[in-house]
Amino acid sequence: MPIITDPWFYLVAIPAVTALGLSKGGFSGVGTLAAPLMALVVSPIQAVGILTPILVTQDIVTVWSYWRRWDTHILKIMIPGQVVGVGLAWLIAAYVPDAAIRLVVGVIAVLFALSQWFGLAGRFASEHPSVIAGRLWGLAAGFTSFIANTGGPPFQIYVLPQKLEKETFVGTYSLFFATGNALKVLPYFMLGQLNPVNMSTAALLLPLAVATNIAGVWLVRRTPTEFFYRIVYVLIFLIGLELIYTGTAAVLSG
Repeated sequence: MPIITDPWFYLVAIPAVTALGLSKGGFSGVGTLAAPLMALVVSPIQAVGILTPILVTQDIVTVWSYWRRWDTHILKIMIPGQVVGVGLAWLIAAYVPDAAIRLVVGVIAVLFALSQWFGLAGRFASEHPSVIAGRLWGLAAGFTSFIANTGGPPFQIYVLPQKLEKETFVGTYSLFFATGNALKVLPYFMLGQLNPVNMSTAALLLPLAVATNIAGVWLVRRTPTEFFYRIVYVLIFLIGLELIYTGTAAVLSG
């Protein structure tokens, strides 16, 4: 089976897949770095094509690890919005600049983290958010996940202020994005991204992806809840800065 043979690709793909595995294991958000890293050496659309089968496999591991540790109420609110978001992204993917999506999501993520640290969360999010807000953030998560693999911050903005128990938060995050990744398989296939080269390359990276996924689950279960949330907010902030940087750089260079 044909695979990518460029050593520079694997130099960035290995840390990208490692970050993805830790994110799927529970350190939500750090996996956002995976697609931008791989896009340094392959096209963004090819990066997504390679990551899709890896994500689906990791979803199986993570959902099994946190089986029934999710908040059904939140999922019932957000998943309908997610379905609409994925559908919209599929329809207009060719017309929305990836850089613009990264920039907007980055700004939102940074503002959200700052609002938590400086006591402004009540103005930005609520511990008892509305159903409409959940639908909208679900839509945003589905849309940005499809376009730029950056669905984490919109999900976290809605869910984090609700202060779920640590494993419930991770379980809810896992099942939400497992649903989203399953929804994306057909559109990505029809866009020609699940071709033999990408699938074979993904299979080569899969053992590392599963191993780091399991490592992420292990770390989350041994991290105190309060410290876990502190880590998540820091990751959101840093990832937001990275998205702002890459988005701005792409806009200026374009």
